[in-house]
Amino acid sequence: MALRYKEYGNKNAPLMLFLHGGGVSDWMWDKQIEHFTDYQRIVPILPEHGLDNHEVDFSIQGSAEEVIQLIEEKANGRKVIVIGFSLGSQVIIQMLSMKPNLIDLAIINSALVRPMPYAKHFIKPVIKCSMPLIKNRFFSRLQAKTLYLTEDYFERYYEESCQVNLGTLIRVLEENMSFEIPKGFNNATTKILVTVGEKEKAIMRKSAKDIVASNSNCTGIILPKVGHGIQTAQPDFFNQLVKAWVEKNQLPKECNLVR
Repeated sequence: MALRYKEYGNKNAPLMLFLHGGGVSDWMWDKQIEHFTDYQRIVPILPEHGLDNHEVDFSIQGSAEEVIQLIEEKANGRKVIVIGFSLGSQVIIQMLSMKPNLIDLAIINSALVRPMPYAKHFIKPVIKCSMPLIKNRFFSRLQAKTLYLTEDYFERYYEESCQVNLGTLIRVLEENMSFEIPKGFNNATTKILVTVGEKEKAIMRKSAKDIVASNSNCTGIILPKVGHGIQTAQPDFFNQLVKAWVEKNQLPKECNLVR
């Protein structure tokens, strides 16, 4: 298996697996890894993300296949909870369509499922022109700010950004912007929580509605006063949300339902 991953904790405890977003890697879940000590935590590093991780080209389908294999190897009949963000959430949706009974609970944060039909026509020329900005520290700080990354994570984020090549960036963006809910997602028996930030773009809020409407096991909530990146913007709130939903089937009163 080509997929890299890190694992922590008791291998007999329930399994909680985290899938990071595009342009970051396993470290975006540090606050969750520190918090959920009653679980075995596994954090895959998606292909072409992180440092020196370019043996395999990234695709949502390929990543889903690798993560499914990882869960099948590690779960051993235990309860499986999978939590994703953005690109990682798209991988979860793909996984649920391929293996509808594999995962017990899934949290899908900020997943884009409305394809942008002209994306493939403008991604390559735009990326070619903007590629030099990626290694610009000022530009990287602006990007880090949109993801709510604190100063202590900036150097890691910048180091990984500087390793990204043109082909990788094009591939990841094309996968992300052309993704749609696959056939078979409606068959997933997994209990699913879908979240989207109140301040996210309209297409993200509409995507959350589409996901909720596509599987009767979905519940969707709107996270107040936050954009794209609740787990880094408000880690304590996010951790309590996850714990309450996973362990008690409860949701914060301040969150409105996706309708």
